[in-house]
Amino acid sequence: MVSVQQWTGREASALRAALRMSTRAFAEHLGVALRTVAKWESLGTETQPRPDTQAILDTALARADSAAQARFETLVSPGRKSARPADHETWTEDIERAVVCVSRQNFPFASSLLNRWLSRYDPHDLDDKGLYLYGRSLVLLGDLQRDQGAILGPLSARHSYLTARGMFTELDIPRRVAQIELSLAVVQEMSGQLDASARQYELLSSDERLSPRDRARAELWVGTALSKEGNNEYATNVMTAATRAFEDLGEPEDWSVAHQKLALAHRGAGDLKQALHCIDIARSTGTVDSPMQRVRLDTAHGHILLSDAATRNDGLSVLDQAAQVARQYGLSHQLRSIEGIRKGQQG
Repeated sequence: MVSVQQWTGREASALRAALRMSTRAFAEHLGVALRTVAKWESLGTETQPRPDTQAILDTALARADSAAQARFETLVSPGRKSARPADHETWTEDIERAVVCVSRQNFPFASSLLNRWLSRYDPHDLDDKGLYLYGRSLVLLGDLQRDQGAILGPLSARHSYLTARGMFTELDIPRRVAQIELSLAVVQEMSGQLDASARQYELLSSDERLSPRDRARAELWVGTALSKEGNNEYATNVMTAATRAFEDLGEPEDWSVAHQKLALAHRGAGDLKQALHCIDIARSTGTVDSPMQRVRLDTAHGHILLSDAATRNDGLSVLDQAAQVARQYGLSHQLRSIEGIRKGQQG
């Protein structure tokens, strides 16, 4: 929390302005005479409140909300923008809220929570705690941009991830650096760099900087990239190993997602029976609270149904539903994938 070592009329006037009170309301708020507040306003640094009034001003500042405290600091130290402990706490809360919003694809609100802080500070002015929070905010912004399909360019997931990686490298937090490298590999895959992403996933699948869960995810995504290249037999073996790892780790959601990806690999290999078996497991065990996961699951299911002439109409119907949800939540990358599947069937 911001503090004042010695109050003068200048700081007292700044507090009044930060609280957005008139001189009369401020006097009543503090329990002092109106003429006392008027003296602070007119004399500024030439006058100092009495010790008992200094304590009253300390209390008023301490009880002010974080927004008022930020305004006060800007008024008394206009050149200083470094985050304070009070900002750190509020910033952390906003990050936690943004995590939930991104997971539910509430992109506008998540973006407002993150940009509230990213636009406020220059990272060069921040202490280590502030830099850590700035980096986390950038990673979440990258996740948001990635989910919206903005993967390359100056306002993209790749740019946000690279900037955040530099910050966590500077802070010497190798686990965060490795997690970002995993996210960058996802961006490579999404942009069509399948060979490069598969190699990066393979390296990260044995990287001790990552948790066992993240290493298993990297192994699963090796298979995803290989499957997109048409190397479905090897992809299936890799994905099966990752699926067992999720089972051993007790990660039911990842285990379900692995079956979804396995289903597509089996479809690519022409084994529709096994593809339907795996997608049924994914549909019966997966959580669909997230619009993103619902779209991914329905897209995979529809893709498999389209591969059989007997279920083609059902597949088109499922893809229509997936496209509607993708359009509703601004999931442009998923929407492009659905359109690509449709064109592939027409061709």
